[in-house]
Amino acid sequence: MLSRVAENLYWMGRYLERAENTARFINSTTQVLLDLPRDASFGWKVLLKVAGLDQEFASRYEHADEDSLMSFLVEDEENPSSILSSIQNARENARTVREVLPMEIWERINSLYLYIRDNAPRVKQGRGPRNDVLLGVIGRRESIIGLLTGSMSRDVAYQLIKLGRNLERADMTTRIIDVNAAVQLPADPAQASLTRLGMWMSTLNALSAYQMFRTHVGVHVRGDAVVNYLLRDPHFPRTVLFCLEQIEGSLSVLPDHAPAMKRVRHAWRRLAAMQLDGLKPTVLHEYLDQVQSDLAAIHGAVAKQYFHRHQNGSASQAQ
Repeated sequence: MLSRVAENLYWMGRYLERAENTARFINSTTQVLLDLPRDASFGWKVLLKVAGLDQEFASRYEHADEDSLMSFLVEDEENPSSILSSIQNARENARTVREVLPMEIWERINSLYLYIRDNAPRVKQGRGPRNDVLLGVIGRRESIIGLLTGSMSRDVAYQLIKLGRNLERADMTTRIIDVNAAVQLPADPAQASLTRLGMWMSTLNALSAYQMFRTHVGVHVRGDAVVNYLLRDPHFPRTVLFCLEQIEGSLSVLPDHAPAMKRVRHAWRRLAAMQLDGLKPTVLHEYLDQVQSDLAAIHGAVAKQYFHRHQNGSASQAQ
């Protein structure tokens, strides 16, 4: 397979996953806002830093408020990580590799693009319309992955899409967990405890993990248990550990995978060594930064081995 085709398939998977998980990220933020008591506050600048988009935002927006942030994350075509830009990029990548994809995939991705292009302005009409638009993105993107899963051979092309999807998913899971870092808790201990409980329930709901957490961990939602579950549960498909297992499985099918596989196993060992009981928010944030750094190293190894091996250091697509 040509390196150009491989890269386009990989980024198609990443961009589609980024669009859905940005929608989940916004939903998590919105739910936290709805549940905050009066004497708690939310740091929009902290949230942008959690998303890794603080510098991009500051270059074009004066104030970090809710409306500006939602426009930036959903409909800003100059932000390469906005939902609209991500879907537009996925569509362009899919268009160039249509010959290796099931015929209906292009139609579904194009339909998703038309949907978000026409509905993105509604995110500024209030939290109800915003939620409808975001759920529309999530549902349509899930139908694309369902179609891929049910109609595509498990060949190299499929493994590259899966590889990109799981790298992006693991990274975004850490960022959704880290949304809680943007909340300034109330001074009253009882109120702070209730607020913290609501925040972790919002995190689970944003990742469609609440019911599975209750089934496999317990009915009582505690921060330590939620973090441990979302980072290290081997069975739920949005946990970091599950994604690393999927990445390793995809790499094992690809040739010359040793450098990237080495990075995956380093990430795996570091994740297993983390002490997650009784974590302070600052320490949790540092741990999540470590995971994101490890995932970036895996991406770098994949790009070097499969996309730019014979291109003398040419740049990859924007992350």
